[in-house]
Amino acid sequence: MTTHLGLPALAIYAMSLGFYVWFLYANKRPIGRAATLSLAAGIVLHYLALLERSRWVHSVPYQDLYGSMSLFAWLLAVTYLGLELFHRQRSVGPFVLPFVVVLYLFANLAPATPPAPPPARGSLFALHVTLNILAYSAFALSFVLSGIYLLQNRLVRNRRLGAVFWRFPALEVLERMSRSSVMVGVISLSVGIVLGFVWVNRLQGRYWSADPKEIITLLILVFYAGYLWLARTTAWRGARASALCVCNFAFVIFSYTVVNLYLSHYHRFL
Repeated sequence: MTTHLGLPALAIYAMSLGFYVWFLYANKRPIGRAATLSLAAGIVLHYLALLERSRWVHSVPYQDLYGSMSLFAWLLAVTYLGLELFHRQRSVGPFVLPFVVVLYLFANLAPATPPAPPPARGSLFALHVTLNILAYSAFALSFVLSGIYLLQNRLVRNRRLGAVFWRFPALEVLERMSRSSVMVGVISLSVGIVLGFVWVNRLQGRYWSADPKEIITLLILVFYAGYLWLARTTAWRGARASALCVCNFAFVIFSYTVVNLYLSHYHRFL
């Protein structure tokens, strides 16, 4: 469902992507600032669009697949902006913003019919959903950073360094940014899982129901926690850890699509 603020937010995201690509080739500070400011403006409009959708469905704005994709895109943009401001690196933006634009575009193609009510309500349930999608967003960001690391590492080994290459962060910086993103995801997912078990107990009288979504989510947590541990060791640091991070994200996609839509008994979109 396209809200009144949906298309302007999408247009500003697209404009921000254009500025980031321009900055990657021109490396001019005003262009980089324009990219960051337009991304921040898109985030604000996107948040207002989520509120508008919430009023339309008379519930949380992410209680269906399209709403969750919109929140996914928003949290990915917020996570990236925070990481950019913390590490002062803008050259990753051209690779992150396409994910934000595509997710938000698909979210705005939703049918204009109110979704069915969710199986649970309340602030704890909303926090459970938000933290889980925040974790997915952080893992998506780490996927992009790890992919850039692998590409840059290969270019260095093959000695095929172009002018754009020098715009990217150093390999150590990319690895550190990826670990920071995964750390945010692991913490968010851990708390989200605990809140989810609390709600399962309220709904079914038990904390564990062996739902496929519960199983795959725990596996994702174990895989990314394993990445954080292996990335600190000498044998796995660098390209091996980045490749592991890329592989781990395949489980996130599997959980968000196949498990949600076809395997889980009560997780429609989380």
